[in-house]
Parts: sequence; C-alpha cells; structure tokens
Amino acid sequence: MSRYRGPRFKKIRRLGALPGLTNKRPRTGSTLRNQPRRAKKSQYRTRLQEKQKLRFHYGLTERQLVKYVRIARKAKGPTGQVLLQLLEMRLDNILFRLGMASTIPGARQLVNHRHILVNGRIVDIPSYRCKPRDIITVRAEQKSRALIQKSFDSSLHEELPKHLTIHPFQYKGLVNQIINSKWIGLKINELLVVEYYSRQT
Repeated sequence: MSRYRGPRFKKIRRLGALPGLTNKRPRTGSTLRNQPRRAKKSQYRTRLQEKQKLRFHYGLTERQLVKYVRIARKAKGPTGQVLLQLLEMRLDNILFRLGMASTIPGARQLVNHRHILVNGRIVDIPSYRCKPRDIITVRAEQKSRALIQKSFDSSLHEELPKHLTIHPFQYKGLVNQIINSKWIGLKINELLVVEYYSRQT
C-alpha cells in the first residue's frame, strides 16, 4: 500500500489531531455537528484507528509500519514503547521535532532534496535512524537555509522534547539521547497498535 497523498482534513476529522501530517485544523461547524451519531466502535475498529493514527502521523506506508513492528518485537523492552522510539528517531521526524519543517512530509522533502547533513555528511534517506550525539545541520547554500528559516519563522514554538537541542542561528540540531516515550506528546495507545498487528500476522 502506497503512502497516503489524499485530503489531510479527511484524516484528522476521523482520527483526531495528527501534527506530523498537517499543522492546520479543520473548522468546527455545522458540517461536523449535523453528522449522524456513529454506532459503538468494535474492538477491531478501535485498534485499527490507533494503527491508522500512527501510520498517518509519521507518514508511513503499511509495509514500513509492519517492518517497524517486527523490529520492535525482537528488541528488548515493551514492544509498544520500542516501536514509538524507532519512529521518533527517524531523520524526517527529528527535523519536524526540531522545527526545521512544519510537517513530516515537508521534512521528508528536505531530506530527499539533499538539504540535510548528519555529522557533516549529506543524508537523503528520510528513514535514516538517528542516534545519540548525532549533529544535524543544513547545507550552507542560501536556498537550503531559506527553506529552514521559513519553517522557523512560521513555527508555533512548541516546547522541544528533552532529547533534542536546537541552535536556530547556526541551523543546527543535536540528538542528546534516545527519546523517552513520555515526551512524544501524541495521543495514541501504542498497545492497541501492537495488538492489531499480533492479530493480523
């Protein structure tokens, strides 16, 4: 299944806030109030929605998410927490958290277009897994820095997770440590995602 490229509001109306997908919010109005009440959700549907939240927030294909779940199962520690840590340490997500991009798709585009360096080397793979002490910088070209500055100027200045440090005037970010799942700030029950895949595979 390919990466979702359809209407973003349609997803956040159904699943709730997905800051990685879009920083916009749908207008609350008569279109939402007049919708018929939905029947009680089944357990399967609840697990599916939690999985979809994770998938659309991080901008993953179904195949990619299945791969991350399998890696998390083999790692030490609770599968759900390990899964969130794997997703949070992706380069495209780190750029989003640092405020260098307003959304994860925007961050992915920066990486694909070779604007980003990790430890002094260009990395053009959005799924690159960052590690503690990684230094993330922007290419010295004016075009690259203008793109990042635009994001800095339009960002909502949300609190930076404790595992990251940003030096905006140097266009540089630091990964201090592996993220603690408590700092993720995404309203999601990762255990239901693990349950969903345990019943699917």
